[in-house]
Amino acid sequence: MTSDERPFRFRSVALAAFLPTLLFSIGEGAIIPIIPVAAGNLGAGLAMAGFIASMVMLGELAGDIPSGWVVSRFGERTSMIGAAVVAIVGVVICLLAPNYWVLMGGIFLVGIATAVFALARHAFMTTYVPARYRARALSTLGGIFRGGWFIGPLIASAVIAATGSTQSVFWIFIVSCLGSVIVLLALPDPEAMFGPSQRVADESGAQVTEGEEDAEERTHGLFRTIWSFREVLARMGAGVSLVAAIRSARTVLLPLWAVSIGLSESNTALIIGIAGAVDFALFYASGQIMDRFGRMWSAIPSMIGLGLGFLVLAFSHDLSTNVAWYIGVSLFLSLANGIGSGIVMTLGADLAPKDRPAPFLGAWRFSADAGQAAAPLFVSLLTALVSISFASGVMGVLGLVGAGMLARYIPRYVPRKARTA
Repeated sequence: MTSDERPFRFRSVALAAFLPTLLFSIGEGAIIPIIPVAAGNLGAGLAMAGFIASMVMLGELAGDIPSGWVVSRFGERTSMIGAAVVAIVGVVICLLAPNYWVLMGGIFLVGIATAVFALARHAFMTTYVPARYRARALSTLGGIFRGGWFIGPLIASAVIAATGSTQSVFWIFIVSCLGSVIVLLALPDPEAMFGPSQRVADESGAQVTEGEEDAEERTHGLFRTIWSFREVLARMGAGVSLVAAIRSARTVLLPLWAVSIGLSESNTALIIGIAGAVDFALFYASGQIMDRFGRMWSAIPSMIGLGLGFLVLAFSHDLSTNVAWYIGVSLFLSLANGIGSGIVMTLGADLAPKDRPAPFLGAWRFSADAGQAAAPLFVSLLTALVSISFASGVMGVLGLVGAGMLARYIPRYVPRKARTA
């Protein structure tokens, strides 16, 4: 029985993929805003705190390469469980860290686990969700992830206010990961819920599910695939790398900025959580804009908004009203980011060869993750050499450059007429 012929209910996907994803993203969203604070409490300066916060993105980039092998060898559900366990180990290391170097190692491990968890949940959807429902399911999955990233900081703010301890936030991630593991273990075997999955032979001849094969193809021969598609990746891929870079700079720079202007940990988490709610509220509207008016009307306003937001932030640091400016710019950046929700995945799907999309999508994801990993390092370097305001200004300029690249290359590579047809 093929995937399109099997009976399907969204409720079953909610239990098997949406709920574990929500729990995992709540935990991750809770710790992201307080990583610079935790690093500062262990003696790290402002630039080093930003560098440590970037370990999440660097870990994800490093995890991109082995994650396909892990998923194809151990299966989707087992890989998600294993990734959650590895994340717990990373968070425990953070809790016990005697200095910021050990904290850095724990955060890096969390990033690797995040990469494996993300690919495993995508492979799960590929295997068990029929093709005619898959776009809606993946879109909902992205919205669930954003939901976790606004719920997590709000919980973190309440926990810090109640306990007075920044370290207590790490326990939120531990509880969230344990919840993910319990949900995945308590569920019956996926084939009992969805019916037998179609098996295919991978390159070694082993029988794997469609999702496991897709995961393996995304990472096997990654650099060879990047070379094969070097022209489009040098143009469109570079633009998308800047999209990911500006987004990750926002994730690191906002908590770092709060430290630099003296905001308390609980207020920082609260502001970032409220801003995350704005981001979450717009993920569906972004898809509507892309489908009705074209990819440019989502990507370019988003990048212009992010660029202008960082430029405004750069000039507000030493003002007497810097906290008010921080709140306003945080909300504006979330609005701009929300308008562009899903643009990276959507452009990748538009550009991927229809006969064998997985290798290209793996290279596309790696290009985006490379930008995502590089930006926080760049922010840390500029903060150390000049100032955090200068770093914000440079990221603002890069945002506008990214908007220009997308304005030039989207009409060339993703023409609206061809896509509509």
